[in-house]
Amino acid sequence: MMRRRTTLLTGCTALALALGATACGGDPVSAGGGDKSLDGQTVTVAGVWSGAEQKNFQKVLDAFTEKTGAKTRFVSTGDNVSTVVGSKIEGGNAPDVVMVPQVGVLQQFAKKGWLKPLSGTAQQTITADYAPVWKKYGSVDGTLYGLYFKAAHKSTVWYSPEALTQAGVQPPKTYDELLKAGHTVSDSGLAAFSVAGQDGWTLTDWFENVYLSQAGPEKYDALAAHKLKWTDPTVVKALTTLGKLFKDKQLVAGGQKQALNTDFPGSVEKVFGPEPEAGMVYEGDFVAGVAHDQYGKAIGKDADFFPFPAVDGGNAPVVSGGDAAVVLKDAKNAGAGMKLLEYLATPEAAAVWAKAGGFLSPNKKLDLASYGDDVTRATAKSLVGAGDSVRFDMSDQAPAAFGGTKGAGEWKLLQDFLRDPSDPKGTAAKLESAAAKAYQD
Repeated sequence: MMRRRTTLLTGCTALALALGATACGGDPVSAGGGDKSLDGQTVTVAGVWSGAEQKNFQKVLDAFTEKTGAKTRFVSTGDNVSTVVGSKIEGGNAPDVVMVPQVGVLQQFAKKGWLKPLSGTAQQTITADYAPVWKKYGSVDGTLYGLYFKAAHKSTVWYSPEALTQAGVQPPKTYDELLKAGHTVSDSGLAAFSVAGQDGWTLTDWFENVYLSQAGPEKYDALAAHKLKWTDPTVVKALTTLGKLFKDKQLVAGGQKQALNTDFPGSVEKVFGPEPEAGMVYEGDFVAGVAHDQYGKAIGKDADFFPFPAVDGGNAPVVSGGDAAVVLKDAKNAGAGMKLLEYLATPEAAAVWAKAGGFLSPNKKLDLASYGDDVTRATAKSLVGAGDSVRFDMSDQAPAAFGGTKGAGEWKLLQDFLRDPSDPKGTAAKLESAAAKAYQD
């Protein structure tokens, strides 16, 4: 799914890290020192990453090799981590470490008895250096299994500074101001928002930000765990709020029909491409990667973001996603795998990828100067600064049948709602019906 695969912009500063060497130009980064205690051992790591993400993660693995002597091998699983890892375990060929992109999958692995609890060293580092919420999302039934190494910030609204300046609009602080600013942008000749309705996951992200701010974190947690029904008045209220934007043809580029035919990369193109159709696009920090890599936009100058604004007097939301490192119990080299995980928990490891670009770390001890540009630093600061108020992407916490399947469950029902937002109550009832079925499975 694009939200987990899309890379941020790459960037490199002249900053000299304590690691000893730079990651500019693809050179390996030295982890420095180390006791070479793992000489002769090989750690196999499975994860969804490919392309630039895999290349940059390899720099982290290379730094681990230099520090410990252990060799590493990365296996790209594609999006269906659970199936690939399951088949490898059944075949007696389990990887040592898996980078898991969804809370729901981590929980599934733990309940199947596949995971090794984290070592005392890893637990101490996570307790000291991460907000407790990350420990919560890495734990199942009170046991800590996962370290969130890479995070995404999914509460960022990206905009063309030129478009907002021409309209005389400042980045808004509240949702009402956002809609008002949108109408002003529209009056100046561009639609306000490009909406990627063809990809159902973007619509879940819209809903989650509105819901977290409007209903609050406790209700968000309850709905994510399906302890609160989707027919609850708070859900109907959030859908009503979202529906105001969806049904307003001035606000949505091309109206609902065109939005339903626009995928995520296309939504970024409508704002930052050669023929702009909208002034703003809501999605995660990874929008910057597309704007920069595909359309040559200078981040912070030609493309910038403001935080998703507060709704109805609530707090501004911070919704996140992330990849958690776990160690498989049946792995041949689980001990060395745990040593890798202990390394990944350090700011030293996070700094390697932060410098290479396309990365955010929830590690509070990572120096923000490690990031290659001011916009990424601001995004990282917002993510870490949110502390325990960060909430993990709700659809990623749900069973895949409800929260992660194209053409089904929440994705499809929110697409139907974008097509016709006139009945929030009816949509809530359909969401509850689909959720009840999926959570019982």
